[in-house]
Amino acid sequence: MVVTQNNQVATKAMSYYLNSKNHLDPGPIYVRENGQLHMVNLALDGVRSSLQKPRPFRLFPKGFSVELCMNREDDTAQKEKTDHFIFTYTREGNLRYSAKSLFSLVLGFISDNVDHIDSLIGFPEQIAEKLFSAAEARQKFTEPGAGLRALQKFTEAYGSLVLCSLCLRNRYLVISEKLEEIKSFRELTCLDLSCCKLGDEHELLEHLTNEALSSVTQLHLKDNCLSDAGVRKMTAPVRVMKRGLENLTLLDLSCNPEITDAGIGYLFSFRKLNCLDISGTGLKDIKAVKHKLQTHIGLVHSKVPLKEFDHSNCKTEGWADQIVLQWERVTSEAVKPRETGEPRTAAQHFYGKRARAEAPVKCPLADTHGNSSEKLQFYKEKAPDCHGPLLKREAVSSQESKKSKKRAFEEPEKEQSNSSQSSKQKYVCLAVEDWDLLNSY
Repeated sequence: MVVTQNNQVATKAMSYYLNSKNHLDPGPIYVRENGQLHMVNLALDGVRSSLQKPRPFRLFPKGFSVELCMNREDDTAQKEKTDHFIFTYTREGNLRYSAKSLFSLVLGFISDNVDHIDSLIGFPEQIAEKLFSAAEARQKFTEPGAGLRALQKFTEAYGSLVLCSLCLRNRYLVISEKLEEIKSFRELTCLDLSCCKLGDEHELLEHLTNEALSSVTQLHLKDNCLSDAGVRKMTAPVRVMKRGLENLTLLDLSCNPEITDAGIGYLFSFRKLNCLDISGTGLKDIKAVKHKLQTHIGLVHSKVPLKEFDHSNCKTEGWADQIVLQWERVTSEAVKPRETGEPRTAAQHFYGKRARAEAPVKCPLADTHGNSSEKLQFYKEKAPDCHGPLLKREAVSSQESKKSKKRAFEEPEKEQSNSSQSSKQKYVCLAVEDWDLLNSY
């Protein structure tokens, strides 16, 4: 600020300006006298004393108030803020809140971003189970794309803990909608695909030969429109490369009329097979098939229906059992027709007609207690889980082992002839079509 008048006028104006209530900080004040600038002394007329008094400074007027607003573009942001607290009501009706633990907050954050995790290998199983349930509660596995990536992270690290048994009986819609999610499951021991109409060329049937499902011991393929070609494709890795379904102990191929005597011959590669059901197939010479199954893999025809094929043991078990049930519920709701049957029922009552009852679609041969003569179920006497009491089977197996040892010493030449015949049969199994299948993998 520069004042060009004389000193008396300048000092009076300056003191009046500084003593006023509504003023801003003027800064240094200069006075020009005879062409020169001079800085005014602030001690004049008690100006210093007036400047030293602290005055309240308001950034906003008295009627102004500030409100803390969150990001309201998405409701999830507000939920994330309130999710950090636990709200409870006291007996008096007062609302009380307490902060959650750091572990629960971190668990919730990771579950919200579970699809961005690089790997869970080596992570503790107890904490991983809690993380899986937290992600399931937030419905992260139902999101398209992200749900599949999150599920793959868990299955790669924990395998059978995520799902050890999967029952998709008569759930062909679930298979068509969630095929990639089903293929992500590893180390399954029991798989039920009965009444799904897969066919020989289905992608899931080809996935059965993958090393990820080499742990499957029970496989139900009842009523799946399979033929000899499908059986040959399913058994090719076991017959040639000794991998795939080599640990299979129970197999259900019933209600597949396209499977003939030639298709049964491909099953001889399952050396660990203890129970087999081929009821309702297109066999022509049943006696010859029974003899071959008994001589090659030691399976004996059962006169009584076996309990292993009543589908009561195969259930969906694991961390992801509720996810599979949710898939079934979503697909069933999508198929249900809309409830617009009131006008139709009113018209039926008017014309005296009865409502048409829609019978549920049942899987063929669902009754396991039918005529035993129609059943072609086989079991291995040495297997402890298939037939007969345990003590009797052990006694019979010990007697058979003693007899086999005696035969081994008495008839070495017969064994050589049998080994030569088996080698020839193995050579016959390696057909040109088998090599084409192996080249396709």
